[in-house]
Amino acid sequence: MVLLVGTGIIAAASAHAQMAPAMMQGNAMTATSAPVAYVNGMPPVMDHNSYVHALLDEFEARYSGNGGEFRYDGEGWFGTDYNKLWLKSEGTLGTNGKFGDGDHEALYDRAISRYFDVQTGVRMDIDNGPTRAWGAVGIEGLALYFFNVEATAYFSDRGVAGRLQGSYDLLLTNRLILQPQVELNFYSQSDPARANGAGLSNIDTGLRLRYEWHRKLAPYIGVTYSGTFGQATGLARARGERDLHDLNFTFGLRTWF
Repeated sequence: MVLLVGTGIIAAASAHAQMAPAMMQGNAMTATSAPVAYVNGMPPVMDHNSYVHALLDEFEARYSGNGGEFRYDGEGWFGTDYNKLWLKSEGTLGTNGKFGDGDHEALYDRAISRYFDVQTGVRMDIDNGPTRAWGAVGIEGLALYFFNVEATAYFSDRGVAGRLQGSYDLLLTNRLILQPQVELNFYSQSDPARANGAGLSNIDTGLRLRYEWHRKLAPYIGVTYSGTFGQATGLARARGERDLHDLNFTFGLRTWF
């Protein structure tokens, strides 16, 4: 019995030894028919493919005791992991039918680290007010603890402007997410035609609770605040605006692809 078992083992080992060269030859033939460039024994990293991404971060209605307005804020990009073309746009539509706060940007984006990109391009203020054109340079990415931050400087013959933005996704559950958000705008010179004052001109901030019913489609509710400060307050009143500090109930939809 022992001899038979041992003979079987020897026979199996012999058959495996005969098959091994054939298997190795087959692998070699496969590698020859589809060559792959390995670096230090590792397969290549596919980091130069082109991708498209778009995000409609805010698509919402806002209501307060002073009335309501509709607001949108979206962006999209096309490119590789290192170089992208970014398009950004935001604005509001009041109950009077006037389009305001229209900010539209076209930017070249270059990755400078794992978490941050530098961006440069142009910004156009296009709405019911006078059109303004700006050059733009800034930085965008994920700060410590995954805070999404943006800091952008703008320049034109009317001076220098700056914008700081930040947001954070706090996961209450796998699909229920609380997002605080803030945007601050600064100007070196006042622009009465657009009600922009020197210094801190306006703030738009909010706290939104969204439910990702589908990962790419998330309705939300929240509380938002928008207000003007400093010189911008007097300029807005001179234009007949009375709602300078609005606390709003907000509901909307966030989507991306």
